[in-house]
Amino acid sequence: MVGSNARYARYVAIAVFTLAIFYFMTSPDHETIPLQRPPSHPASRPPGSEVPPSHSPADEISPPHRKESDDQVTLQKPSHDDEKDFPLAMSPMDPNWDDDIVGLARGPRMNATFVTLARNSDVWEIARSIRQVEDRFNRRYNYDWVFLNDQPFDDTFKEVTTSLVSGKTHYGQIPQEHWSFPEWIDQERAKKTREDMSARKIIYGDSVSYRHMCRFESGFFFRQPLMMNYDYYWRVEPSIELYCDIHYDPFRVLHENGKKYSFVLSLYEYVETIKTLWDSTKKFMKNHPEYIAADNSMKFLSDDGGETYNRCHFWSNFEVGSLNWLRSKPYIDYFESLDKDGGFFYERWGDAPVHSIAAGLLLNKSEIHFFNDIAYYHVPFTHCPTGEKHRRDLRCHCNPKENFDWKGYSCTSRYFEVNDMEKPDGYKDQTK
Repeated sequence: MVGSNARYARYVAIAVFTLAIFYFMTSPDHETIPLQRPPSHPASRPPGSEVPPSHSPADEISPPHRKESDDQVTLQKPSHDDEKDFPLAMSPMDPNWDDDIVGLARGPRMNATFVTLARNSDVWEIARSIRQVEDRFNRRYNYDWVFLNDQPFDDTFKEVTTSLVSGKTHYGQIPQEHWSFPEWIDQERAKKTREDMSARKIIYGDSVSYRHMCRFESGFFFRQPLMMNYDYYWRVEPSIELYCDIHYDPFRVLHENGKKYSFVLSLYEYVETIKTLWDSTKKFMKNHPEYIAADNSMKFLSDDGGETYNRCHFWSNFEVGSLNWLRSKPYIDYFESLDKDGGFFYERWGDAPVHSIAAGLLLNKSEIHFFNDIAYYHVPFTHCPTGEKHRRDLRCHCNPKENFDWKGYSCTSRYFEVNDMEKPDGYKDQTK
């Protein structure tokens, strides 16, 4: 009897032990919520774009925070097959307008990325920007984010940013030749320019790094190895704010409407920084008349048919655009012509007027887009959509009195006039 009871006890102990092993092998340490991606269409991938086993296809369950290696990216080409099934809704009057904007957005994804030029010391300022973009838009779309730096990113920067981005994060170091003086620059002349601008209190007038940044953003960011994987980009800078919900995909707006460049703010450039930029541009136009678009925006850039530059430009700290256009021969030839003239260092040419002049001359007017719905702030200017009902529909929290669009130093009114666009109701109330 004693032996029988002992056997029963051993059987019970073995059963309990087996159940315990099975429980721990099949139960995760913590509950995870899978990130559901929109369905992909393998048949739409071009030859050679098959996703390697180490990269999760978009229609499989993947963890929300992932970091690729700094020098390699594997991508699945997005599908456009279901655009007709999910028409782009641009206003509450459109049938597919998503008023609730919860969960992942339906419809296709473009081959696009956010891109940020930042230093390690910018980590908390860019963290704020990421939260703005994720909360207002990207948490529903999960687009990638490329970070670029002339120095290696540290672990803190990578960990903080990776934890905040819903898509994949990629980190690239800019090669020295893209962040230095080209060999044809007269260093002594460039130094005298900086000293003169410093004495005259011109903003960033004495800064070498600012000039490297402007040259890099003008001619090199879109040619970085990480950026070569994408067709569209959305530039994001530290400490920006987005004041309204974004109910649609700006990348799709560009793709489906043949747009190649877009903006939210425009203004006049500081004349002391670009004294010879238009002279260099006119030389380029004379050498390459074949590049000038038939229906260009010269009237946005010049008040006298191209003889002089009126200094209007799109503020490039926000831009959504086509990387393929920036990598095109007309744009590259324009940049290289400017670069040889040395104005990035002999003056203080900015990437904003360079991008704007290129878009105004090399693109047709129909290829440039104003994103009125994307309410945006970068010190010291604000774009806040005009019209109370429009702001309510977008759940905005910006102060309309701070809207820069219709102020005297803004060029947005000129943009509307050049493109024969009707200005929104209430714009006159914001001109003062």
